[in-house]
Amino acid sequence: MATRVHEGRPHYHFRPWNVGRWLVWGLYALALALAPLLWTSSFMQSMLAQIAIGIVACLAYNVLLGQGGMLSFGHAVYSGLGAFLAIHTLNALAAGKIWLPVSLVPLAGGLGGLFFASLLGYVTTKKAGTTFAMITLGIGELVWSMSLMVPEFFGGEGGVSGNRTAGRPFLGITFGPQIQLYYLVAAYCFASTAALFAFTRTPLGRMLNAVRDNPERVEFIGYSAQRVRYLAFMVSGFFAGIAGGLGALNFEIVTAEVVGAARSGAYLLFVFLGGATFFFGPIIGAVLMVVALVLLSELTPAWLLYLGLVFLVMVMYAPGGIASLIMMNLRLAAFGKLGRTWGAYLALGGCVLAMLAGGGALVEMVYHLQLNASLGPQLHLAGATLDTARLDSWFGAVFVLATGAALFEATRRHFVRQWGETQEEIEREIKRREAL
Repeated sequence: MATRVHEGRPHYHFRPWNVGRWLVWGLYALALALAPLLWTSSFMQSMLAQIAIGIVACLAYNVLLGQGGMLSFGHAVYSGLGAFLAIHTLNALAAGKIWLPVSLVPLAGGLGGLFFASLLGYVTTKKAGTTFAMITLGIGELVWSMSLMVPEFFGGEGGVSGNRTAGRPFLGITFGPQIQLYYLVAAYCFASTAALFAFTRTPLGRMLNAVRDNPERVEFIGYSAQRVRYLAFMVSGFFAGIAGGLGALNFEIVTAEVVGAARSGAYLLFVFLGGATFFFGPIIGAVLMVVALVLLSELTPAWLLYLGLVFLVMVMYAPGGIASLIMMNLRLAAFGKLGRTWGAYLALGGCVLAMLAGGGALVEMVYHLQLNASLGPQLHLAGATLDTARLDSWFGAVFVLATGAALFEATRRHFVRQWGETQEEIEREIKRREAL
């Protein structure tokens, strides 16, 4: 591109390619493409599809929470209503009432999410802060209660089912096999991720960040904070609806659960755990969400207790989520100081494992007594046999937990001192470079 200098001669310069960004996006696309080839079972491919759907949903929710500072307790309304519209579109397609490729059905869900976000968001975004959160909670409960009052649309307790193979095959693609549907979901996931990342670079995305940080100043320079929130709300609703439409195709059934408070709470919880202040944080949160809801829930009946404890620990020690921990360590690596923390990380990890072993044994024994006492006093946990009728099993679990907690606290204090010293060295290095 050409610019003019004072001498009047044209001066040409070219912006270099951001190789790092292209590499990250290339690896992201490669991971989506190769994942079903590494995990070939139908169950794992279904789980991978759920992860991709969760990525779209969590990124859509983070438009509100992370980028706009809007805490929503009812965002499952838009993904859920999008799912219902998508399944009804699929059924109309199967009945021959409309002509539409099955691959475009998720867009019907997206348009549904956009419609309801434009309708309900106009009222919701009139307020901010706690009031906004309470309004979203009320709307979420209102829509969930309507799911049982309007069975013609919501299908009652049984929900609405469909058949994703109803459309005409295109190049032999019927979306019957799970791997075919996975690649459709992966394509939507990549396109949605790219579109939402591009949104963060637009003037509206930047202004949304400004509304989050200082709405009074935004109003002072002539922008309407409410209008910015409303437009962002519609963008979020559109992509949430796409996630709902993809979920409708994946499961071929939509029930009232998709608009419930539990789904909205899952979005909030796992976006926070992943890291709402970073764009890639919700991607991490989506992976954790599916692993917890699908795998962890099958391993133990106490999975919600473990999830709550993890959330509590993250709030206390890493409020920025897992993404913030990654970025802080990348900063250390950039200054060549990451190597000195490996020992502390290993020590902390060992203490955490000891605490998990002791605490997990206590929790599982209590749950065994309450839920499975008729099966006998013994239970098997991670290859070990515990006897709830013997005192030594309880004493051993308490001892391991207490020892791990004591060592963790001692190691944590040492790590905090080491971390502070390292950060001071980095700050001195930054000042030295600026002086040069």
